[in-house]
Amino acid sequence: MNPEKTTVKGACPQDCPDTCAFIYTVENGRLIDVQGDPKHPVTQGRLCTKLNDFAKHHYNPDRLIYPMKRVGPKGAGEFERISWAEALGEIRNRWARIIDEFGSKAIMPCSYLGQEGVLNGLTVGDAFFNRLGSTIAEKTFCGVGREVGTHLTIGPSTGVDPESLIHSRYIVLWAVNTLSTGNHHWPFIAEAKRRGAKIVAIDPLRSRTATQADWHIPIRPGTDAALALGMMNIIISEGLFDRDYVERYTVGFDELAARAAEYPVELVSAITGIPEQDILTLSREYATQAPAVIRLGVAIERSRNGGQASRAINCLPALVGAWRHVGGGYLGLTLSAFAMKWDAMCRPDWIKEDPRVLNLNNLGKVLLETSDPPIKSLMVYNHNPLVQSPDQERIKKGLLREDLFLVVSDLFVTDTAKYADIILPATMQAEQTDLMFSWGHFYWTYNNKAIESPGEAVPNTQLFRLLAETMGFNEPEWRRTDEEMIRDFIDWESPMMQGISFEALQQNGYMRTAVGDKDARAPHAEGNFPTPSGKCEFKSSLAEQGDFVPSPFRAGYEAMQDGSYIDPLPTYIPPFESRDSAPQIAAKYPLNIISPKAHGFLNSQYANEIKQRKRQGDPILIIHPEDARPRGIGNGDTVKVFNDRGAFIGAAILSTDTIRGVVASYLGHWGTDSRAKSAVNSISSDRAANMGRAPTFSDNLVEVAKVDSEAIEALSMGARRAAIAEHA
Repeated sequence: MNPEKTTVKGACPQDCPDTCAFIYTVENGRLIDVQGDPKHPVTQGRLCTKLNDFAKHHYNPDRLIYPMKRVGPKGAGEFERISWAEALGEIRNRWARIIDEFGSKAIMPCSYLGQEGVLNGLTVGDAFFNRLGSTIAEKTFCGVGREVGTHLTIGPSTGVDPESLIHSRYIVLWAVNTLSTGNHHWPFIAEAKRRGAKIVAIDPLRSRTATQADWHIPIRPGTDAALALGMMNIIISEGLFDRDYVERYTVGFDELAARAAEYPVELVSAITGIPEQDILTLSREYATQAPAVIRLGVAIERSRNGGQASRAINCLPALVGAWRHVGGGYLGLTLSAFAMKWDAMCRPDWIKEDPRVLNLNNLGKVLLETSDPPIKSLMVYNHNPLVQSPDQERIKKGLLREDLFLVVSDLFVTDTAKYADIILPATMQAEQTDLMFSWGHFYWTYNNKAIESPGEAVPNTQLFRLLAETMGFNEPEWRRTDEEMIRDFIDWESPMMQGISFEALQQNGYMRTAVGDKDARAPHAEGNFPTPSGKCEFKSSLAEQGDFVPSPFRAGYEAMQDGSYIDPLPTYIPPFESRDSAPQIAAKYPLNIISPKAHGFLNSQYANEIKQRKRQGDPILIIHPEDARPRGIGNGDTVKVFNDRGAFIGAAILSTDTIRGVVASYLGHWGTDSRAKSAVNSISSDRAANMGRAPTFSDNLVEVAKVDSEAIEALSMGARRAAIAEHA
């Protein structure tokens, strides 16, 4: 019999700006290949290293395909198979008892973007838990701090089209490792370079991207606002700003000029660690080589002053008139081009009176300290907080509570799932229907279900239908099909949806939002910023009013960490933990640590795949030779990285890829696979940045010490050699 092969159009489900279009190949009901769609203008037929064997990922023998219940101690990972009826019955009974004794606020969801779809992603459980009356989980894990800063300055702009980057002549990649975390932007950057553009990377680490740039500018973590203000001071004082654009399309220039004057180049150099001449050269080149564009990464927000750093950087394009040109301006989040009905998805009208909101970046504290009522049940889905969230040791202690009923829905028994009482099996992307927006380009991408799911795995949409039925919810919303949900969740009448219909999306696989021609698009050539004034607000009217609530980040808006107002002008505040701001901490823990995204993992996803673990290598610590020498650390030595919050172990990589005083270790390794049973987030504080309650993963001090020879054997020599070679 000849095998029957078919192709199905799909979409990558991951939390990534590229949102690639897939071509699934199915043979006799089995997924045998997943390729990038060669016709998609951004995907261009290519997938990243994380997804290039996605078909095999569906058939990983460790996949969860049946409901399970715990039969051993918490954290031991000992489970036995049960039926869906038994799992749902246990959830219903336990939640009913908790609600009777403590009220529904004693239950809390814990989710993020392990899946990014409109249906199965960030908001999939919100309506259910709002209807239940649970504690509301504030999800400000990534991007919110940067976006609050952006919104305060230029509003929810769609920004520069990444396809327009080919027209740019000066490209600043600021706090972003494009080649590892959004590499489908790189062909446009490379084409611009071929046409004569200069590529500048501003990053504490010489990343893959920085290595390929024309100029890498290393900067001390958390000092980016000082650099941006120093650049503005030079540009203004030397008359390099676009006076006409500033007068027509901005507000607050005089106040901004006065603020920038507080940052002379010698002070900025002392703060950032960047030589004075480099700051002068960067400022002059950026102001005079048009079109200039800044691609700002999410990493900008991961220190105390992250939101204000975003504000300061967002002022630069308007100051020099970069927005006048195709390929000039700012590229951050493209989400506002996608006409989603957030309220229809989340149902805030179902929230009960006097709701309680707790932030997931404080999960350890939430589990150990919350009272009146305490959290008695946690449901985790689309998330692996034990590897991803700050303050790992406190989270672990919270999950070990015998009185905490933990429900986890996932693809695998993750580090977090090992503590579960009930585990529910989730589907992978080829097994479900979804519609993908993008936060890095302007194409909707439709994911058609290509194969049946294995065992008894269900999509998140079906999971919450089942839970709604189990809890006795009878609203008609719980009986909608996935297709009906897509139709309900999109504003098909929006100008951004011109020429797009559900049927066309389903058939074509992807369609571009109505944002204009990429080769002619200059969205703010004549201002038209989506701010209260319609202009770029160097001095933010929204910050002055104190009531800025951007959608969909309304839950993440927050004033300064100390409770004071948000300065309407961009400003620099030192990190929480640095030699200048916290000398007592620095005396004990003198090294600043950053934890960039890994090349081989997507956050913690794929870190359990043998191929990706070989590709990424074992946990490492990149350390400058002059920091290693007084500690007696040699290349390849196993070291312990620690502070008062926790510790992890990795192989030391001696390299000038970091500056003195800064060490780096990649995020995503599961603690299960390490000798210390911990990961880099074990040393992270759960303090929030100054806007959007963003996490402060780049605002932590540590010490490093060599460990004994027995521990050295715990790390594979092959992976160590690969890491040493990469950072040589």
